[in-house]
Amino acid sequence: MAKPWQVLDRFETDDEGVLELRKRDEGDFLITVGSQILMNSRAQRSEMALGRFGCRKLKNELTPRVLIGGLGMAITLRAVLDELPMTAEVVVAELNPRIHQWCLGPLADLTDGATADPRVTVEIADVAELVRRSAPGSFDAIIYDLYRGPHPKTDARNDPLYGSIAIRQCQAALKNGGVFSVWGENPDTGFEARLRSAGFAVRCERPGKGGYRHAVWVAEKLTAGN
Repeated sequence: MAKPWQVLDRFETDDEGVLELRKRDEGDFLITVGSQILMNSRAQRSEMALGRFGCRKLKNELTPRVLIGGLGMAITLRAVLDELPMTAEVVVAELNPRIHQWCLGPLADLTDGATADPRVTVEIADVAELVRRSAPGSFDAIIYDLYRGPHPKTDARNDPLYGSIAIRQCQAALKNGGVFSVWGENPDTGFEARLRSAGFAVRCERPGKGGYRHAVWVAEKLTAGN
C-alpha cells in the first residue's frame, strides 16, 4: 500500500490557487496547484529532454549564456547544467520565491543542488519581461519550462509567452544559431508555424517510449540567408 502524502509547504497564489509541495518516500515529491498535479519527481523525462535539447550544442562554448523560464523542481535546470561548461551563466526566471526556497531546501537532493550551483542566478521575475528588456543577442539558449505550454487556444499574436510578438522578442534576444526550447502538454501546429514565421528552424520532439508523451519544441534561430 502506498504511503500517504505529507504536505511540506503550501501557499496561495494570486491567480492559480493553492500551491503545495508534498513528499511520500525518499525522492518522491509532488507539486500540486489546486486539485491538479503540476509536477511529479518520478515523471520528468520531458523536462530533462527539454534541458538537453536546448543546450546540446553549448558544451564546448567558452562562456554560454542561458535563460530558463520556470524553476519547478529544478529538473530542467539540472539537465541544462549537465550540458554546459563550468564557465557558463544561467539565469532562471521564477515568479514564486517559495518555489526557489523549495529547490534550495527539501528538493535540493533531487538535482544535486542545481539551484545553488555557482553558474546559476535565480531572478524572481516574469521571464517574458526579462526577454523584452534583454539586449539583442544576449543568450545562446532560451528555455521555457512553464505550467501551461502553447496550445490551440493560445492567442496567436498577443499571448505574452507563445504569441507571435513574444516569439519575435525571443528571436531577437538569441544569438544567431541560438535555440529556443519550449515544453508543452501536446503538439501545436499553430505555435510551430509562428516559430517558423519568426525565423526559426523547428522540430517537435516527443521524449520517451510508450505512455503519455509531452511535446518539446526545439527552434534554432536561422542566420541571414538561411
